[in-house]
Amino acid sequence: MTLDRILQSQGFGTRKWCRSLIESGEVGIRGVAATDPDAKLEAEGLEFTVFDEAWKYRKHVHVALHKPSGFECSRKPSHHPGVLTLLPEQFALRGVQPVGRLDHDTTGLLLMSDDGAFIHAQSSPRRHVPKVYVANTQDPVTTGLIDALLKGVMLHDEKAPLAATSCKMVGEHSLEIVLEQGKYHQVKRMLAAAGNHCTALCRTRIGGLDLDGLEIREGGWRYLEEADLRLLEQEG
Repeated sequence: MTLDRILQSQGFGTRKWCRSLIESGEVGIRGVAATDPDAKLEAEGLEFTVFDEAWKYRKHVHVALHKPSGFECSRKPSHHPGVLTLLPEQFALRGVQPVGRLDHDTTGLLLMSDDGAFIHAQSSPRRHVPKVYVANTQDPVTTGLIDALLKGVMLHDEKAPLAATSCKMVGEHSLEIVLEQGKYHQVKRMLAAAGNHCTALCRTRIGGLDLDGLEIREGGWRYLEEADLRLLEQEG
């Protein structure tokens, strides 16, 4: 693949703009300016710099983001900043998007990618991948609340009760709940149906991929490598 097309595929702009970057000496390979946009290179595994910032060629981007409150999971946000503003602008240009959604006031683990097959697989209702949330509640957590969430509660527009895979108290006003569905506002609606109110919500794990293990600060992100992607396949 020619160098200009490599840069274009990585989200650095139009082919014309990428050619101008290369010709002006802003692109480097192994510490040497690469000034020929038509130079043919092996893309896979290629490491390069643009404006002295290091990059590695990736056919697809898979990212874990520690989403903070106040950001919308949309490429076209309406009331709050979009989560793509937390990532390098190249990611938006190459089509990276959230895998599923978290409410604007919900924090925690959010997957993002430009890999259509990955997004479809992760979003499929046929998969039974557990997602772990920690919810803060307005009223104290009781055994009755836990029992109701485990037995299942009826939500509006649902044909059958929805139940947590597991649920446990982690504080007087907080609980950990594990779900295998991905319904709209599900945790908040289940808590309301069980007689309480969610005041804060954080997703801490998807499959075997744990936010603590990823060691990402709130608002930060990192690439998911093959070992990380395998953890996502751990089903309940």
